[in-house]
Amino acid sequence: MKTNLPYLLIVMLFVACTGCLNKGPRQAESQKQADTLTVPDTGFTGIRRYYSKNLLVKEVTFKNGIRQGLMKTFYQNGKLYQTFWYENGMREDTARWYFEDGRVFRETLYKKDSMDGFQTQYYKSGMVRARLSYVRGIRTPFLEEFTSEGTKISGYPEIIVDIKDDYSKNGTCRIYLELSKKDVKANFYRGEYIDGLFMPKKYIKLNINEYKGYLTLRKSGASGNNFVVIIAEISTGLGNKYLTYKKIDLPYNDLK
Repeated sequence: MKTNLPYLLIVMLFVACTGCLNKGPRQAESQKQADTLTVPDTGFTGIRRYYSKNLLVKEVTFKNGIRQGLMKTFYQNGKLYQTFWYENGMREDTARWYFEDGRVFRETLYKKDSMDGFQTQYYKSGMVRARLSYVRGIRTPFLEEFTSEGTKISGYPEIIVDIKDDYSKNGTCRIYLELSKKDVKANFYRGEYIDGLFMPKKYIKLNINEYKGYLTLRKSGASGNNFVVIIAEISTGLGNKYLTYKKIDLPYNDLK
């Protein structure tokens, strides 16, 4: 059979050229789209001001809709009240609170949006008023307070214990709790510091009023600790919380 080679060559060239023509514009358009592709802004960038009845309440710095940089809040008279520093939406570094005259009242260290490190309070004179410490937002027992003249305050109240032993009568012992200064308020808890931290939600609260508490222990029939630990959270004259700890020896080792 004879083959018309010139004719076949012409057909093959036509098909190839048509494919090139159809493919070329699509590639060009695709390349054009790739060259002009941009990442859209995900939110507001800049300083946003918040008002209440025409009074400036707060200024917040944003980057792409996320808090990034300085945040300020204000007194009603427009004076600076508080500053926080944000990184990726979380409080970091040092937060500050101010007296109306602009002097610092309190400084607190933050890490990953939680108090982490020392908090320092000041008198208007600039003298240190108190120092507390936090770890991941949780209080440690550390507290130092000072008078306006710079003298360190001491003589905080202690936990006073009175045990009513009815073990032989009904298998119970009741421990009554109060402070050595009876006019000072306190929260009493059964529990110990956890990794050196005060975690009241993990303890049993023992208060019967703002000044006193009690704990009833009962005979269990099983050996256990012959002591119990009490933590008192005490309100100080400067408005801080002083933590004190007392290990109470028990007359029996099977009380729960």
